[in-house]
Amino acid sequence: MNAEQTIPAANPAPSRDMRGWHSQIADDKAMLRGARDLTKDIAEHRASIYWTDMVGSALLGYASLAGAILTQSTALAVVLAIVSVLALYRALLFIHEISHFRNGALPGFRGAWNALVGIPMLTPSFMYEQVHTLHHKRTQYGTVEDPEYLPLALMKPWSLPLFVIIAILAPVALLFRFAILVPLGAIIPPIRRLTWQRASALAINPEFRRRPPEGDLRPRVMLLELGGFVWSWMLIGSVFAFGWKPLLFALGVASVVALLNQLRTLVAHLWENEGEAMTVTAQFLDSVNVPPPGVIAEIWAPVGLRYHALHHLMPSMPYHSLPEAHRRLVRELGTESTYHGANHAGMGVLVARIARSTMGGRKG
Repeated sequence: MNAEQTIPAANPAPSRDMRGWHSQIADDKAMLRGARDLTKDIAEHRASIYWTDMVGSALLGYASLAGAILTQSTALAVVLAIVSVLALYRALLFIHEISHFRNGALPGFRGAWNALVGIPMLTPSFMYEQVHTLHHKRTQYGTVEDPEYLPLALMKPWSLPLFVIIAILAPVALLFRFAILVPLGAIIPPIRRLTWQRASALAINPEFRRRPPEGDLRPRVMLLELGGFVWSWMLIGSVFAFGWKPLLFALGVASVVALLNQLRTLVAHLWENEGEAMTVTAQFLDSVNVPPPGVIAEIWAPVGLRYHALHHLMPSMPYHSLPEAHRRLVRELGTESTYHGANHAGMGVLVARIARSTMGGRKG
């Protein structure tokens, strides 16, 4: 199946050279119905998989980081640092699953993740909770109200490298946020409001302003802010106890994790919508699956994110069930289904597509 396959004649797509073509795509009801009916029996979150995967990834990441800092061998340090990046990256991406948890799903997992990953990496779960779900709202996806959407494919060519490279600064920015802005905000309300609105969400839309936390998130924010503040100053204080090497090494690993995540974000969607509201099918086709037989996508898009388009059809489906859901939909919907229009070959193909689009422009 061609990675650039368009919607079949039964559900014709407007020309991709037209502005606003996404908003003109009608919903493929057969596909939406299949996604619902074919996967009901695999929608349960399996605690044994979540806990083993998350804890194992985090411990492997920290152990490899410690080994990279302590070893005297440069070659071994590089290998261990790479292992640490990939393991901590996988552990960190469980924040995406947590943002979709319904009440009662995996008791204790969010708290354990925050203690083991969120606070140590200065990215506690509140930075995605009540933010990422806005990206899945039917009327907000791809619009100016979507915190996680920019029309990157329609922007200037220099915007792509800037979008990726700026992620390298994220760990230092997070350290500054928790060590400086949090205590200042505790005594200066305008700083507290500005920090919450502009520096408390994993968002890429510069126009996004975060609203105050709602429900049980509010007390959790206070606790996690305190934990992040204490940990940030422990990191800074570690320089006096252990010198600069451990902190700089840790920041370096965290920067590569952030860079890898930004590269994944760059190819999570086609980024071709110009602000119009879109149907669920249009949102699906603007999103990306990178299914097997390739295996490399499991490294740069772990925890189910290689099935990002499928995730937009079924946001609450646990990550470990997405491969089986994909197999069922491919088998049952047939080769002419719209479903295949979101399947792509890999990161290289997708980056090249976006780069060509930024250089070619659109016909108005």
